[in-house]
Amino acid sequence: MSLSWVVLALASATVSGVVNIFDKTFMHKYARTVQTLPLLIGFAQTIIGVVVLAAVRLPGSATLSASATAVVSGMIFGVSGSIMMWVLFRQEVSRTIPVTQTAPIFAAVFALVFLGESITLLQWLAIFATVSGAVMLSLKFDGGFRGVPLDRNFFILVLGAGIFAMGNIVGKVALDDLPVMYTHGLRSLGLGSVFLAIHLRREPFLHVVAFFRERNPGLLVVGTNELIIANSSLMLMLWALSTGPVSLVTALVATRAIFVVIFSTTIALIWRGALGETTTPRAIAVKVGSACLIVAGVTGIAI
Repeated sequence: MSLSWVVLALASATVSGVVNIFDKTFMHKYARTVQTLPLLIGFAQTIIGVVVLAAVRLPGSATLSASATAVVSGMIFGVSGSIMMWVLFRQEVSRTIPVTQTAPIFAAVFALVFLGESITLLQWLAIFATVSGAVMLSLKFDGGFRGVPLDRNFFILVLGAGIFAMGNIVGKVALDDLPVMYTHGLRSLGLGSVFLAIHLRREPFLHVVAFFRERNPGLLVVGTNELIIANSSLMLMLWALSTGPVSLVTALVATRAIFVVIFSTTIALIWRGALGETTTPRAIAVKVGSACLIVAGVTGIAI
């Protein structure tokens, strides 16, 4: 196993964990509607796409088919991101993100069907561990176990994870013909266009205008996150995908679950009420245990 793409995938996981914390910070402190942050992301990603494509040379391998594949990959990622944002606005970040990291389950199956990547018995067992961790994380224990064991958003998040995995599969196909930076520019355009198409509505647009008029500090949070941190995370993941198998890269990127749990729980323990996180001993135990089980599962997938 090449060390380079493993390091890149883990680096992307770590950085994307920070991205999710920034996203939840903005939602918790500044966002007035569920569509405010996605709309800002749509504008930011579109700008990034235009700037990147203007800065890089048109590669000789940039056929219409390959370029369209890269754009479609970004659009699929945009749909997945919109689903995650919708749930994240209403739910704790440490309960939302780990469930979305069931994407390796779908990536393994899609890679087997579409790319011919094989899946061992150990990896199937690891898939079961990943699903189990996701289910555990959605259990409600506050005040004792009550009602249906799965949170109502669980299946929505799993759908988003499947869409995310397909986006990586399509992205891998594009990277077979295109360089990383050019692909990143096209994916950003695709991602931005979907976010704008879904979330460009009158109320969130007026909120965004008000943010700029009032020089709201939330803009600094979004700007730093999207233009620097999230941009770095997406490029690292693409770089890893360009040299590693998509099923294993997706599995390693899924370890961001443990980083999100560590970051969010630490912040909530230091600043009570931060991020809207529940910090009872039982809640923390469930979150950490579930995230560890997910990480163990995706590690088995990567072996």
